[in-house]
Amino acid sequence: VSTSHLQLATFVLGTVGWILCTIAMGTVEWRVWHVDNTTIISSGIAWVGIWKVCFISYLHVSPGYKEQFCHKFSGYDSSIPQEIYVAQGLMLIAMFMGLLGLTATIFALRNVYMGITHKTLITRFFLVGGFFYVFAGLCVLIPVSWNFYSVTHNQSIPFPLSYYMPSSPASQEAGAAIPIGIVAVILLLLSGTFSFSYRFPVAANPIMK
Repeated sequence: VSTSHLQLATFVLGTVGWILCTIAMGTVEWRVWHVDNTTIISSGIAWVGIWKVCFISYLHVSPGYKEQFCHKFSGYDSSIPQEIYVAQGLMLIAMFMGLLGLTATIFALRNVYMGITHKTLITRFFLVGGFFYVFAGLCVLIPVSWNFYSVTHNQSIPFPLSYYMPSSPASQEAGAAIPIGIVAVILLLLSGTFSFSYRFPVAANPIMK
């Protein structure tokens, strides 16, 4: 137990990283668009996420909604850029991989704290957990980096007319999901690194496997 403090920290960091990954995936503020025409987008600001686009409108542009209008992306919208659909898939994979990493780490820590001295089993589960953490971190890194690149180059999106969105913003900036995703990447990669660094202590018990 005294040698597994780093792995306990791994579990904490991995848990926080996985939670942040989930938050970033569900946050609509991946890109913040500033538009000049405020006829429909009353606030002049629209939020482009990986699942939908939203803005504030004082016009009745959607049944039941007079202030906030959101339009979910459809898989049939060929005009939506590839990085959005890639982000959808990779963030889902990252969430699943992070959950597997947490499960493997919990199992390994359970054996450690319950005194189950099976060297091979414990070491392998820490390694497996580390692999899942690193894989999850990379899955988050790709969409975060790709969308941040699109923001910095002020790339346009030819939205369909039903979205009530202009094809190009006057300017755009990274939304809250980007820094949240970056922190998630850092924590998940650190968790993986710490998991890989685990070394089972040399014990006097000759029956340890």
